[in-house]
Amino acid sequence: MRRIEGGTFRMGSARFYPEEAPVRRVRVASFRIDETPVTNAQFAAFVAATGYRTRAEIAPDPADYPGLDPASAVAGSLVFRKAAGPVDLGDPAQWWQWRPGADWRHPLGPDSSTDGLEDHPVVHVAYEDADAYARWAGKSLPTEAEWEYAARGGTDSEFAWGDQLAPGGAMMANYWQGLFPFANTLLDGFERTSPVRHFPANGYGLYDMIGNVWEWTADWYAQPGAGDRKPAGKKPPGACCAIPDPRGGRERDSYDPSSPQVRIPRKVLKGGSHLCAENYCQRYRPAARHAQPVDSATTHIGFRCVVRD
Repeated sequence: MRRIEGGTFRMGSARFYPEEAPVRRVRVASFRIDETPVTNAQFAAFVAATGYRTRAEIAPDPADYPGLDPASAVAGSLVFRKAAGPVDLGDPAQWWQWRPGADWRHPLGPDSSTDGLEDHPVVHVAYEDADAYARWAGKSLPTEAEWEYAARGGTDSEFAWGDQLAPGGAMMANYWQGLFPFANTLLDGFERTSPVRHFPANGYGLYDMIGNVWEWTADWYAQPGAGDRKPAGKKPPGACCAIPDPRGGRERDSYDPSSPQVRIPRKVLKGGSHLCAENYCQRYRPAARHAQPVDSATTHIGFRCVVRD
């Protein structure tokens, strides 16, 4: 882990997606954070020690999902499937496929394995799986503010390394080059996940804060500011007008208003993944954020942990 000295930073962005704005001054306390996302090898050690079974390994209860055909209630997870050509980018079903038997041990389905991928980020972990690992390890999942502060690496740039996505043509992270979801030029060398520490570390010595896999945070999803607390009492140096340690919104407000029939709360994901592209999901940036239902597990979601001082 790396210790991150607490401080004040400009959280959010006004240049990309509306859910990232407004930019606001936030202060976080010191904490330690994993240098990399949790790997397959690390998660395997957790499972070996505890016998834990992830959500993707357990068949869903039809009672929890009204309208679900009981015959379809089998263990599995969502797997990315490259499209044959241009598709409607407003329809994720064009590239996501529910695959029975897909889980962290079998990332592409029952006939796949993590052999040779021990140093890749673990995937197919729902929020409760990430939280269970963190508790076992004596750690916690980071807040959105902690995660973004760490990802910035001491900079105030749009990307973790500066204001250009690929400075001088250099690939600084694992993301999609080309037209998503059908044409990946693989300039970064990877179709799917990549080994942790393959790309350069940021200014705090942290790897894969951008790209590779999305990462769970502890915060319920809300519009910026919904969970902010105004400073009270004596303020630490440099904290004037800065929001101290925001902790996101409230669970009851995290439900997707566009799908009122789905009563599954959502947490904040950060960092983007190997599926983010310039023509779709430009979320390979510290300020980027995404709302994810807590029961979701996919081929592009992982996590890392923190320990607070």
